[in-house]
Amino acid sequence: VCSRQPVSFLQNHKLTSANTSSISGSAKLSYLHSALLSALPSYRSLTTVAFTCSSHIFFPPAIRYHLTQLFENDRHFSHLSNLEKEMAFRTEMGLYYSYYKTIIEAPSFLDGLHMVMNDRLTEHPLVINTLKRFNLYPEVVLASWYRMYTGVMAYFGIPTKMCWSINRGEGLTPVDSCEGMGDPAYFYVTCVFLLNGMMMSIFFMYGSYLSGSRLGGVITTLCFFFNHGEVSEVPLISLSGYSNVGALGSVTMVALGISNLCFMLPWQFAQFVLLTQVASLFASYILGYLAAAKMQSILVTHMITLGVCFVLMFGNSMLLTSFYASSLVSIWVNLVFVLFFSIQVMQGLAWVCSTVLLKFLLSTVLGASDDAHISGLIKSKFTSYKDFHTLMYTCAAEFDFMELEVNSVPLSELKFVSLPLKDDDLQLMAFAVLAILIMRLKLFLTPHMCIMASLICSRQLFGWIGEKFKQHTVVFAVLAIMAIQGMTNLQAQWAIIGEFSNLPQEELLDWIQENTRPNAVFAGAMPTMASVKLSTGRPIVNHPHYEDAGLRERTKLVYSMYSRMSGETVKRNLMKLGVDFFILEDSWCTRRTRPGCSMPEIWDIEDPQNVGKTPLCTHISRNSRPHFTTVFSNDIYKVLKVPKATKDLR
Repeated sequence: VCSRQPVSFLQNHKLTSANTSSISGSAKLSYLHSALLSALPSYRSLTTVAFTCSSHIFFPPAIRYHLTQLFENDRHFSHLSNLEKEMAFRTEMGLYYSYYKTIIEAPSFLDGLHMVMNDRLTEHPLVINTLKRFNLYPEVVLASWYRMYTGVMAYFGIPTKMCWSINRGEGLTPVDSCEGMGDPAYFYVTCVFLLNGMMMSIFFMYGSYLSGSRLGGVITTLCFFFNHGEVSEVPLISLSGYSNVGALGSVTMVALGISNLCFMLPWQFAQFVLLTQVASLFASYILGYLAAAKMQSILVTHMITLGVCFVLMFGNSMLLTSFYASSLVSIWVNLVFVLFFSIQVMQGLAWVCSTVLLKFLLSTVLGASDDAHISGLIKSKFTSYKDFHTLMYTCAAEFDFMELEVNSVPLSELKFVSLPLKDDDLQLMAFAVLAILIMRLKLFLTPHMCIMASLICSRQLFGWIGEKFKQHTVVFAVLAIMAIQGMTNLQAQWAIIGEFSNLPQEELLDWIQENTRPNAVFAGAMPTMASVKLSTGRPIVNHPHYEDAGLRERTKLVYSMYSRMSGETVKRNLMKLGVDFFILEDSWCTRRTRPGCSMPEIWDIEDPQNVGKTPLCTHISRNSRPHFTTVFSNDIYKVLKVPKATKDLR
């Protein structure tokens, strides 16, 4: 859009001697006046282009700088050692970063790709294709960029990083710290922040398109900026508004397919967002806002995209057995047999029932149970149902019901109650329900609310306010009110000043590197295992990616250390997994987020016969014998050596 220049009025209205010689002076002035008036749209176009370009130029660097400063203020990341930077990547972040590290440290990119596709460290003794199991394509792409960048810079002899020695004081040894794009961790986080900056341009376009006003794009961007603390975990890509466009051509469908593919490959939960999207579109179709031909085109595109993603993820069965895949088939069948379900309510019920039945049928046929815990989680929200895996989620605050709190997004969405519902509104409602049930899913709701807030600039919805000047006055007044809470949010974020330090874990990782064999197998708390794999390269038996059924059962065996079972039973569990060392953390034994949510209490649901006994972890923290041998300990961690398993146990 920045390259499109408006046509000057002088090109369309040339006052030459040939066409003005016979015109009087007053007529010439009148002619010039009319020419200038007719040229105003061109100048308005020029202003619009300039405003749009400046927004795309300003917003991405602004959010990138904002995020960089927050990250630096919180962790003093630029002055951390390589080990400290790796420890700063916690839980799943550390696990995913470890594959990025594997690829960039391999002799070649293809060697690194082969290593992550034949991984022997993540779930010892299994060999797994991590590109199939996890959504690793972002790490693969970033690793390829890093290798190309450092290779080109090395070829031209251009330095890519600056290193210095940091004196940490307090009797600690100095560490080397590097800053610059040549540092792997620095390159990784910089690319993440750059992508977040680019996301602001997308949000600006969404808001502008939905509201029909560039000011709507500004509203959306500022709403997101003011509420970034609510959605910092993952960018949200949401494509809606199909009912507002004309015929969907092949170019549009290709663009939709590519965007969906780029959304699904990096994130395992994208299928749930796309489920709400197709559900909203189907509801729009039932209500008559979306033509059947348009609905079919969208469905075909979604199906093709899902198939391509299935192939690129080497046949990940969780894609085919998802509610998203089942809903696509159900809607297609519903469109074909629409004559049998002419009543709107019947169409909706037919879709819901067929989606659920098809989902469980596919799961049974393909023997897939990776997402079975999701059904348990939903069931626990409406009933008293609970089991070990469900409690592992619901005992965390982020999986509880959403708290009532004030945010700075203008609630113009409330206006939609009295307006005809469209697919955008329906998807917003779906996200609201998800966020209320599971607080963590605010990351769906908040960005969508920011996009919908742009509608306050829509002449179609708020033209009743009056002429544009009056409406813009109201918009700026709302923006000013919104900025009060928004600036409070930003100041609270800017006030966070800290420095990352985790000396107990640093001691643990250093001890593992220096005192254990490279093939020594470790087990323990999921977040700690991610750090062990990343920083020491030792094999582990469990990790934070809890979406796999087999991994959940492995973790359950490992966490039996925090149950009330006998030491002999837990020892045999670990020996069967081939564990050499168990990392015990007292905090996991005693931590209790609320009644019934300590690890021993969670185990009481699965192991009622031992209720009332002292947890094994309490005994082990005092004296690990006779079942284990303590080989390392500090204030936080205790490393227990597990006896070797005999052949009958294996």
